[in-house]
Amino acid sequence: MDSMLERNGKKVCVMGLGYIGLPTAAILASRGYDVHGVDVRADVVETINRGEIHIHEPRLAELVKEVVDGGNLHASIEPCEADVFFICVPTPSNSDKSPDLSYVRAASEAIRPYVRRGNIIILESTSPPKTTEETVVPLAVANEFEVGRDVFVAYCPERVLPGRILIEAVENDRIVGGITPACTQHVQQFYETFVTGNVLATTAITAEITKLTENAFRDVNIAFANELSMLADHLGADAFEIIELANRHPRVNILNPGPGVGGHCISVDPWFLAHAAPNQTPLIRAARQVNDHKPHFLVQKIERLVADYRISVVGCLGLAYKADVDDLRESPSLEIVRELKSRLNAEILVCDPYVSPDKFREFSLCPLDEIVQRSELLVLLTDHSQFMTLSSKQLSNKLLIDARGEWHSQDLTAAAQRDVPLATPAASERHAA
Repeated sequence: MDSMLERNGKKVCVMGLGYIGLPTAAILASRGYDVHGVDVRADVVETINRGEIHIHEPRLAELVKEVVDGGNLHASIEPCEADVFFICVPTPSNSDKSPDLSYVRAASEAIRPYVRRGNIIILESTSPPKTTEETVVPLAVANEFEVGRDVFVAYCPERVLPGRILIEAVENDRIVGGITPACTQHVQQFYETFVTGNVLATTAITAEITKLTENAFRDVNIAFANELSMLADHLGADAFEIIELANRHPRVNILNPGPGVGGHCISVDPWFLAHAAPNQTPLIRAARQVNDHKPHFLVQKIERLVADYRISVVGCLGLAYKADVDDLRESPSLEIVRELKSRLNAEILVCDPYVSPDKFREFSLCPLDEIVQRSELLVLLTDHSQFMTLSSKQLSNKLLIDARGEWHSQDLTAAAQRDVPLATPAASERHAA
């Protein structure tokens, strides 16, 4: 392969500077690449060019400041010529659960004028099958270029956990799926310049389906736990105890249930498979429906308790979809709070130490101490570290709903004078990507 990609200092253009794009850009810049980051949001571009960040991710702020101050990372609203182009933009679902590829199309079209012979184009965004071949290639590659000879295009899905992105983007095994074998080879060699895990070669469509399969598998397992928790609640049993006992079987490993499934991956990706082959995916579709229903089940439970106990103040702890991050994408915690605010006459107080009031203005956030003091009913929606420090004394004489299983595991609910047997915790959410 041309040695230009075996040496640092070459140009990389990263389209999208969100939860995946910005860490990717910072990692590449720290390896000596000259990185040009692109985002359509002018405020994000300005923030990054000051050496600051707009998302929460451990150690990312320090790394971004270092590479911006060192001149290896610059942000803009427009792309530029580069040796390697990354597409790291959102791929949400439409209201009918079909994939929304508008961001991928826009990014592909935006880089087309800048793509030159010898360039690499990498799609990292989680995408439906055939997106690389049928969307990126025709929109990003000019007709005069032959893919696999002049320009090298591949799908390389991210496989990282929020809170560990800077570690896992480098150390995890990566999949490189090229449009042609030559594309795979060129892109594989590029990833090996900064990834310490194995870089595994395959085809583009196999890589696309593999990424979706990973998250659909997890979604199905979480759905089993969530359905079990609703069954146990209906029959008056403790799902925690059931799972703990069942897991004593040497070949059983049931996840803990949760208030739903959040994040951009597990809550979205299975729908891409279901949409691509609706007649072949009844189990995947059913799992999605179970997990999508879980927040509404929890809201109905809270609604009944508020009426039965004449509750006037409900405290909701957490908005993010998982512990110790600020990510609100597809968050069941946020969905639950929104529904409670629209349906209950009680006052709803909300606390999330990771969500900035300057950025989140949908409703007011309260300090933890105020919520604990004023609330008659406390609902643990996100297991942030700060919420785990609450003592049995602070929770005494409170009605408690442990939607994450953390208070249950600490036996704090036993200290409450009015405990509610609700089995809806979510150890499973700790593993969501």
